[in-house]
Amino acid sequence: MTQTRVLVTGAGGLAGVNFVRALRASERDYYIVGTDFNRYHIAYPDVDLRLLTPRHSDRSFIPRVSAIVRDEKLRFLHPQPSSEAYVISRARKDIPCKVFLPDSRVMKVGQDKLLSQKVLARKGVPVAKTVALGSEKDIKSAFSELGSPLWVRARRGAGGRLSLLCDSYKEALHWVSLWVLRGSRVEEFILQEYLPGRNIAWDSIWYEGRLVTSYSRERLEYPFKHISPSGITGTPSVARIIVDGAVNSVAADSVRAIDPKPHGAYSVDLKGSVSGVMCVTEVDSGKFHSTMPLWGYIAVKHLGMPWYANLADLYVRLGLGEEPDGAIPKTDLLPGGYYLLRDMDVGAFLWKEDGWKERVL
Repeated sequence: MTQTRVLVTGAGGLAGVNFVRALRASERDYYIVGTDFNRYHIAYPDVDLRLLTPRHSDRSFIPRVSAIVRDEKLRFLHPQPSSEAYVISRARKDIPCKVFLPDSRVMKVGQDKLLSQKVLARKGVPVAKTVALGSEKDIKSAFSELGSPLWVRARRGAGGRLSLLCDSYKEALHWVSLWVLRGSRVEEFILQEYLPGRNIAWDSIWYEGRLVTSYSRERLEYPFKHISPSGITGTPSVARIIVDGAVNSVAADSVRAIDPKPHGAYSVDLKGSVSGVMCVTEVDSGKFHSTMPLWGYIAVKHLGMPWYANLADLYVRLGLGEEPDGAIPKTDLLPGGYYLLRDMDVGAFLWKEDGWKERVL
């Protein structure tokens, strides 16, 4: 069988390791080159060749990636971190292999929570009320306009970057001022109404404007939440698969609002309002959530699902221009009721409320 030769950048991160693991679970023979800028983290993934690259912000990043593609005769490139995906999307003409990424202009909007909030609101998608900061004086007016408490968060970045739930103007002022002292700019921050409801992630793959498949999960607990000021640390330690038509509808609408012709992977974050309305808080285009490939791995290795439930494998095949055989469910790909329990040094477990448990890592 001919090998499918691929490059995974950011392969040493949690999501990159999961992506590589999922490809290894495929019936297809993958030759995988993994890159990372961290010389320790690159040791993690199960790749055939591991190489170091500069950070995505370094001018030599694209030339280095392109050289690796040429030297290793690679057919496909998956940039796992959003930051690297955006840079590669902008320079796709310089990359001598296929990628499966949205247009860089779409990705720029998706990676800016303020810009995406404005686009979504204009298209009628439910979102949290938001105030952008131009100066520290705007913090007081935000509390007057939106009430209390409010989320203070960065416009860009993942893992709850610079976020804190603040009960008062003074608390928010101190939080923003602290980060300004540490080199951030006031303009990096937005203030949003607090949405106390369910915390949902909707992961999807699209091809030339067509929704290929998707699934939903509810985040229930985060690792090390007790030592994080916001209680949010990026990737959940407890999450469960849910089946919810309302979530499917608003999430798909939000992707189409950001990108009229979606192409690639799109991850949507939603949070429930006081009245139970699911509001979209983020639409990240070109991104695999950290556990998206892990759920695909679980689907084929532990739930006995068809090959296409391995989302990383499906994504690569689509990116190479292959048309999958058979009907793939557009929504609710994964069955509801399964929980994923994971934490550092304890492994990962599939669990159900009746007490059934199976180790997956």
